[in-house]
Amino acid sequence: MPSKVLSDLGEKKLIQRILKKTKNLEYNSLFLNEKSIDSFSDDAALLDFGEYYLVVTSDMLFGSKHFPQQMTPFQMGKKLVTVNVSDIAAMGAKPIGIIVSMGLPGDMKVADFDSIIDGILMACSSYDMSLIGGDTNESDEITLSGTCIGIVGKENVLTKGGANAGDVVALTGSIGLAAAGFEFLFNDSGKIEISKDFQEKIIKHALDPGAPLKKAMELSKSKYVTSATDITDGLISEIGELVTSSSKNIGITIYQDLLPIPSEVFDLARILDKDPLEMALYYGEDFELLLTIENEKFEDLSEKISLHKIGEVTSFGEIKIVYKDGKTNIITPRGYEHLSGSHEKRGNTI
Repeated sequence: MPSKVLSDLGEKKLIQRILKKTKNLEYNSLFLNEKSIDSFSDDAALLDFGEYYLVVTSDMLFGSKHFPQQMTPFQMGKKLVTVNVSDIAAMGAKPIGIIVSMGLPGDMKVADFDSIIDGILMACSSYDMSLIGGDTNESDEITLSGTCIGIVGKENVLTKGGANAGDVVALTGSIGLAAAGFEFLFNDSGKIEISKDFQEKIIKHALDPGAPLKKAMELSKSKYVTSATDITDGLISEIGELVTSSSKNIGITIYQDLLPIPSEVFDLARILDKDPLEMALYYGEDFELLLTIENEKFEDLSEKISLHKIGEVTSFGEIKIVYKDGKTNIITPRGYEHLSGSHEKRGNTI
C-alpha cells in the first residue's frame, strides 16, 4: 500500500494531526503555557496579557499559486498585509505590526522589490499599523510570509465557537466579486465583452482586496456577536467552521434570496456559462466576515453597521440552504483548502 502524501489529507486534516500531537503530555507545555489560550481552531492565536489578548497570525503566499500574472508587485505587497489583517479582524482585534519574510529570485528587478515594499507600507498605513521587522532570502519564486500581531480587550474578542441556536447569521459585505474577477482573468479576458467599469470592479476585488477592519472592531465592541470568521476560503467552508467549532449541536440555514451577490457575478457567470451560486458560495477570496449575532440585537446593530442577514443558527446539526423556489438542500462544507488540490479548480488563490 503506497504511503500517504500531504494532498491525500489537505490542510484541515494536517492541522488536526498537529493538534493531536500537542495534546501529548510530553509536548503540551511547549504549546500551551500559562499565557497561551487554546485557540487553534480560530483565525489567530491568543496570548493572555492580563486585561487584553495579544493576537498573532501568520500567512504565506507563493508566486506560482497566489499571484496571477496580472498582479503587480505593489499589489502583492498589499495583499500579504491584507490576508494577515483579515485574520486579526476576524478576532475583533486591532493590528499593531507585521513581520515580513521574503524569498526572492536573484534576478528580480530592484524596482519590483521596491514596489513590493511600497505595497506593504501602503497597506500598513491604511490599517494604522507598522512594519516591524522581517527577513530576506533567495528563492526560485516570489515567496512572501507575514506574521501579524494585534491586540484586543478580553471582553471584545471574537472567536469561532460561540454561536447559539436562534442567532442571526450575517455577512459584512457582498460575495462573489472576487470569483468573478479571477474567472475573468483566467478565461481569455480579451474575448469577454464587458464594460470598463465592470472589469475594474471585479478585477479590484480579485487583485486588490481590503479587509473590513474598521467594521470588525465596531462589531467586537458591540458585545452582540457570538462568533466570527473570515470567508477567504469560501462561505460554505467557513459556515462549516462555525458549526464544528461550537461545543453545541448547532446547524446553520441560509437563504438564497438573502445572499448579497452583486449583479456583476450573475452577468459574468452567464457569459462564461458558470453557476453564479457556486462562484459565490464556494470560490472564496471575498475579504468579508461571517458572523452570528444575537437575534434580538441584530436590527439595532445593523442600523449602526452595514450587515447582510443571510440565515439563522439552528439546533438541527446540519448546514442547509433554502432556494428561491422553497426547496431545501443539505450542504457538505467545501471550499478552498491548501494541500488538497482544490486550488486547481479555481486558479490562483489564497
